[in-house]
Amino acid sequence: MRKTYSILTLLTITFGFAQIPDGYYNSATGTGFELKTQLYNKISPHNTLIYGAGLWSLFTTSDVRPENGYVWEIYSNCNFIFGTVTNGGNQDDGTLGTIECQRFNKEHTFPQSWFGGQVYPMYSDAFIVMPSDKKDNGLRGNLAYGTVNPSVTNPIGNGWKIGSCITPNYPYTINVFEPSDEFKGDFARNYFYVATCYENLISSWQTLNPSGDTVLDGSSDKVFEQWYLDLLYSWHIADPVSQKEIDRNNAIYNVQANRNPFIDHPEYVFQIWGSFLNTTTFDSINVSVYPNPSNDHKVNINSSIFIDDLQLINLNGQLLLELRNPVFNNNSYTLENLPQGFYFLKLSSNNQFLTKKILIN
Repeated sequence: MRKTYSILTLLTITFGFAQIPDGYYNSATGTGFELKTQLYNKISPHNTLIYGAGLWSLFTTSDVRPENGYVWEIYSNCNFIFGTVTNGGNQDDGTLGTIECQRFNKEHTFPQSWFGGQVYPMYSDAFIVMPSDKKDNGLRGNLAYGTVNPSVTNPIGNGWKIGSCITPNYPYTINVFEPSDEFKGDFARNYFYVATCYENLISSWQTLNPSGDTVLDGSSDKVFEQWYLDLLYSWHIADPVSQKEIDRNNAIYNVQANRNPFIDHPEYVFQIWGSFLNTTTFDSINVSVYPNPSNDHKVNINSSIFIDDLQLINLNGQLLLELRNPVFNNNSYTLENLPQGFYFLKLSSNNQFLTKKILIN
């Protein structure tokens, strides 16, 4: 007997929508790297903010927690107050930050040493600079984001950890910084933005910093090493665009006059890099999904290995269903009542993953 699951009720979830200006993406008509260049031509020209005052001011609208007005920063659960210390805020003033929750500062999620230091416009580009706890920011340094052994724990922060990289297919022995699950997709889309907005510059960044060299491949089109492209895509799919990102995208557009296209159109990631993605990191012979395409609104999943996470994601990168440790009967699991459409089915096993494209007619 197969295990079955219906997702009809899950499709009642409502999602926020970006306030995309009319016609903003009219020129984005291509596919692959042609699309990437079309997006580059649209988003590369933008206002350059002042690294200090410009970003501090923007953060009050782009990175505020709507429920309480505190700073929505990326590495801790601290309740930081906007503003300078003299005005009762927790903005970094060059003092303290030796322990968590004392000061918040500005974190280059794509490290500034990877593009040469205090070089504009990257240095103050709000799409890659986000508020963060000063202590946690210092511990991250310029480490690449990556996957760390699950046994590693961290007594501070919001779930991030530092340790030896276990990202599938990584070719190096390096320490990496694994952010909390809440922000993995955000950071992936930051990196796809950098690869696109700075298409004219990024091929020269590979050798500027050893940590960056493990991530960048020295090209202006693919941009990332294969292991890192696969990681970023997996995070992009696993952590879909949130209302926080949508609101931040709109706030930055109001000041910087460009947008992150991978927040507005998550499907662009696959349209650009899809032919290069190695989405199979465990033996696909052990897993089958059928019928595909399906004409009866259901698919069967057969697996001879243990599946510890199952996700169904739509073309816009929205997570419609996630089942942790799904119970298979006779190595089989059935998803029923699937609405017509195109989906990604992501299966995880022992920190490796397999993504299947499924079509429901």
